[in-house]
Amino acid sequence: MARHGSVSGAAEGLHVTTSAVSQQLAKLERETGQQLLAKNGRGIRLTDAGRLLSDHAARILSQVELAQADLEAQRGHAVGELLLGAFPTAVRGLFPEALSRLRTEHPQLNVRLQEMEPDESVPSVVRGDIDLAVVLDWYNKPLPMPGGLVKAALLDDPVDVAMPADHPLADRHAVEPEDFVDDEWVSWPKGGFCYDWLMVTLRGKGIEPRIRHTAHEHHTQLSLIAAGLGIAVVPRLGRGPVPEGVRMVPVSQPTMRRHIYAIWRADADRRPSVRAAVEVLRSVGEKIID
Repeated sequence: MARHGSVSGAAEGLHVTTSAVSQQLAKLERETGQQLLAKNGRGIRLTDAGRLLSDHAARILSQVELAQADLEAQRGHAVGELLLGAFPTAVRGLFPEALSRLRTEHPQLNVRLQEMEPDESVPSVVRGDIDLAVVLDWYNKPLPMPGGLVKAALLDDPVDVAMPADHPLADRHAVEPEDFVDDEWVSWPKGGFCYDWLMVTLRGKGIEPRIRHTAHEHHTQLSLIAAGLGIAVVPRLGRGPVPEGVRMVPVSQPTMRRHIYAIWRADADRRPSVRAAVEVLRSVGEKIID
């Protein structure tokens, strides 16, 4: 309730029904002998007692995490379970090799990976649902980061403009976004972090983009471009083979790139498993850059 602001939000965050949350809250009120919830217009808010209990719970959970980190650190090597989350192109471009190396170099470490976008993985790290997430932001659009998290850079991911092979600029060595004022675009779906970045970037250069088609996956975008249906900005990480009929032309601005990070809770900073995962991911990322 403290984190999400409503019973329905808490239920969604816990992956349970709203009635289950309400029953647990009622049970907690009986156990504490205090009113923890109060009506707030059409909704519900935490009382002072509820907020006090929530603050203590956060500190208790942090101490549990610290205890786990200290025990793991005392062993001196990565053991136990490590839960990871990452956005799709990082899963495809970084994790096949990274997971294979972690399994070989740390055989007592049980790693599990979930594909998730940053708007899901960042709250999951904060809640403790996963131990580490690989996230991204853009050179001109930082990703909002809650307090209590540690961030480590893994790599910078350059972008190219993907265009049909018969496009007038397909033979260029480099291009600028301003070169495509009259083109139709293939983009990420509206409302996503990368879609918002594209709008901000192009409009900042005086371009009102005509978004004709949208697709989550880069290989789907490239298939649309191969059919002559537009152009797109496509990062290199996890791109995969470029279809016939598509030309990738670098953007001449060296700053136009994605920043790829690993994030984890500060109270897990001493865990060898977290450090091992970051080290391997950074090593794989450096190979991609080279």
